[in-house]
Amino acid sequence: MERKAIAGSSLTSAAEQQAAETIPAPAALGAISSRGPDWRSWLLAALLVTMTVLAYQQVWHAGYIWDDDKYVTENPLLSAPDGLQRIWFSRDSPSQYFPLVYTTFRLEHGIWGLNPAGYHWVNVLLHAGNALLVWRLLRRLAVPGAWLAAALFALHPVNVESVAWITERKNVLMGLFFLLTLLAFLRFDEEKSRRRWCYYAGALLLYALALFSKTTACTMPAALLLMLWCKRIPITAGRVASVAPFVILGLGMGLLTVWWERNIQGTQGELFAMGITERLLVASRAIWFYLSKLLWPAELAFSYPRWEISASDPRDYVPLLLLFGAAAAVYLARRFVGRGLETAAIYFVAMLSPMLGFIMLYTFRYTFVADHYQYLATVGPFAVAAALATAAAVRTSRRYALATRVFVAAALLGPLGFRTWQQCAIYHDEETLWRATIAVNPSSWMARNNLGIVELRRGAIDEAIAQFTAALEIDPAYAEAHYNLGNAFVRKGTVDQAIVHYQKALALNPKIAGAHLNLGRILMRGGRVSEAILHLRNAVVVAPQEAAAHEALGSALAGSNRPAEALEHLTTAATLAPSSVVVQNNLGNTLLDLGRAGEAVALFQKALQLEPGNAEANYNLANGLVALGRPEEALRHYRRAVELRPTYGAARNNHANTLVQLGRIEEAIVEYQGALAVRPDSSTTHKNLGLALQRAGRVDEAITHLQKARELESQTAR
Repeated sequence: MERKAIAGSSLTSAAEQQAAETIPAPAALGAISSRGPDWRSWLLAALLVTMTVLAYQQVWHAGYIWDDDKYVTENPLLSAPDGLQRIWFSRDSPSQYFPLVYTTFRLEHGIWGLNPAGYHWVNVLLHAGNALLVWRLLRRLAVPGAWLAAALFALHPVNVESVAWITERKNVLMGLFFLLTLLAFLRFDEEKSRRRWCYYAGALLLYALALFSKTTACTMPAALLLMLWCKRIPITAGRVASVAPFVILGLGMGLLTVWWERNIQGTQGELFAMGITERLLVASRAIWFYLSKLLWPAELAFSYPRWEISASDPRDYVPLLLLFGAAAAVYLARRFVGRGLETAAIYFVAMLSPMLGFIMLYTFRYTFVADHYQYLATVGPFAVAAALATAAAVRTSRRYALATRVFVAAALLGPLGFRTWQQCAIYHDEETLWRATIAVNPSSWMARNNLGIVELRRGAIDEAIAQFTAALEIDPAYAEAHYNLGNAFVRKGTVDQAIVHYQKALALNPKIAGAHLNLGRILMRGGRVSEAILHLRNAVVVAPQEAAAHEALGSALAGSNRPAEALEHLTTAATLAPSSVVVQNNLGNTLLDLGRAGEAVALFQKALQLEPGNAEANYNLANGLVALGRPEEALRHYRRAVELRPTYGAARNNHANTLVQLGRIEEAIVEYQGALAVRPDSSTTHKNLGLALQRAGRVDEAITHLQKARELESQTAR
């Protein structure tokens, strides 16, 4: 005769459940008395939070890694006056549409600035709060060993990536609102009074907040229905109707994310053009991969190798066939363990579904799997493990059930907590992270490229070149590595090699604005003006909000005697970067060329307000004052420019010219001689000195310098 599973039993047979229920409530780990939470519950909650915080001790003072710069340190939305509005109502977000995440970062930026400790502590505390919510939810669902499941969730090392990486705030924040939504909906379904609709409204609001944190919360409707099914609550038309608004919200946000991925993140092209069969094979392999990391969390990596999947290779179908077999086994096991195992399995796959490859993500260019993809999905397997461990402990020793369960919990949680503590160490800084990733996954071209960037920042140019070269040996079509290698060669002074790699980078990806910009600058210095301007124009097209691109193009146009065109781009650069002294100087010089000396002087004065010790700004201001007929004031700024930079030949020359204009010939001669000491091959200075000497009656000396000027001019002409 078939045994009937007790209603609410998750994973034990009827006999096992009956045995478990014979234990007095105070003896059950995580049990709650009928009168509500007692001191044991508070003690267990405090223990859960304390264990979590201690396990993550190594990230308390960790730094920033990888794209934390886009999300936090270099995100203008966190400090701009209109940043909050743009976070919610523009496409300016540096990644997907995560407005609530950026809002929390903006609030924290206003409290502790860019100190990474604050952001890490918030992530750790959110994770600890999520563990408490997992405990409460599983207890409400009558899952045996609910506290142990929550502790596994809190301490398992696969969740380190979601907690220790500041950018993954979206995961822990989404988890918070996801779990709160489930609890609110459960209360709505259980409540019989009119207040139940307050819980429903609250559940919808919490779900919206979860979606605004991360779109993978779109799996909520499946979780709601599974929760009801697990509790043997009939799925009536009314309950389906109550879930429908959640479906609509999730579908809407999902479509927005797909559009964002394709049109803003660039998730298109051959790399993402996989057929449905290949995607199914990727998904089946990913499910087994995630389960394997839960069962044996060894060799965890920030970036795993990207699988080569082929629909024509019979071996790639093995994980799919095993998955069908496992599904059949879970279904047949229902008669012995009730609906719990089935619910946990479906929940696990449902929570993973947005990240399994059916919808292509930009990050799939690096790998199909990542630890943080299974953050909430882990609750299903952990519930199974905890319930089985609890049932085994009770069955082994009824008299010493509590002691046995404590021993089992310690045996599981001790090694996991220590492994989590170890795993946290790799998130200390970027260099540590990338070296640890390469140790586990030597073929990670992304990790080698990023380690090269770290080496380049600290001035280890040869080491950086070695890493970029290694990345290109693994993937010769890696455009970003060519671009970074070009940057390294520029730093090394081998410009010809830099040009080659910038050109290769652009051939692979014409939308790398930095490659256009840097290549344009190099070509401009080499006198290849038309080619340079073409690349600088492309840089502006690709990155219209990049001030440096507009400044470089404007300066190139100004140097090509096209001041009117230059003015447009330099004005845009000044709008985008109002505190840039370089932009203020170049825009001022362009206005000076156009005869608008008054406006130019105002810009040079602003540049000096921004940086009083800037030699170019003093020199340019002096030129502007001369143009306005204020030579006495100009002399003061020429002198200041020379004080700041004694080798500033142009400032000495123009200082002398102004002295000549004021009739102070002898002083001018001394200044010209000082300019020639700095720049002995300046034909202009030799000529000016010759004319000044002639006015002073020193004809022989004048002839010498005038002849020298002609020689230098003829050499230049040749």
